[in-house]
Order: sequence, then structure tokens, then C-alpha cells
Amino acid sequence: MSDWIEIGTLNDIPKLGARVVTAKENDIAVFRTAEDKIFAVKDECPHKQGPLSQGIVHGNKVACPLHDWKIQLDSGVAVAPDEGCTATYPIKMEGDKIMLSLVPNEGCPNN
Repeated sequence: MSDWIEIGTLNDIPKLGARVVTAKENDIAVFRTAEDKIFAVKDECPHKQGPLSQGIVHGNKVACPLHDWKIQLDSGVAVAPDEGCTATYPIKMEGDKIMLSLVPNEGCPNN
């Protein structure tokens, strides 16, 4: 079985929006920035487990809707002075199809 799944096309996610994919035991938030970059992170803020998919995207960050923590979408790391991180997941494009790996990137102890 492949660790990659097709989750839709670029146009399925609005600019500055998110889509939630439920995979294994995790919800994964897939974000589209204003520049059409796609990022995937565990849909859980490292602070109080707020749903990042409901946050506001600005640049390559998302603001948690619970307490406004800013999370870097490329690394999952909270912006200082906050500390912590959430798992990130590899994304690749095949034409206009978005492919998501169900295996998180290494580097965050909260995987």
C-alpha cells in the first residue's frame, strides 16, 4: 500500500483556505496560500490542540483560532515567543492533483 493519497486538485482548496483530510488516527489540515503554495500539518495546535484548519492563513503561517498562536506551515514550528510544533506532512503535485503523504516529516517531537 502506498503512503501517498490523492486529495483533490489545487482548485479544491480556496486561496488562504484549508481542507481537512482524516487519515489513520490524525486529521491533517491542507492549506493553500495566496501564492498557491500547498502545505500540510497535523490539524492540532501544539498549545491547546486548537483546530488549525479553522485558523487564518497569512503568508506561510496560520493563526490558531483559539489563542492566536502563529504556526509556520513549512516547519510546524510556533513563532516566538511561543514554543512548540505540530507535525508536517509531505505534499507533491502531479499536474494539478495534490498528493499527500500519510507519513509525517521527521523533526517535530509532537508527531
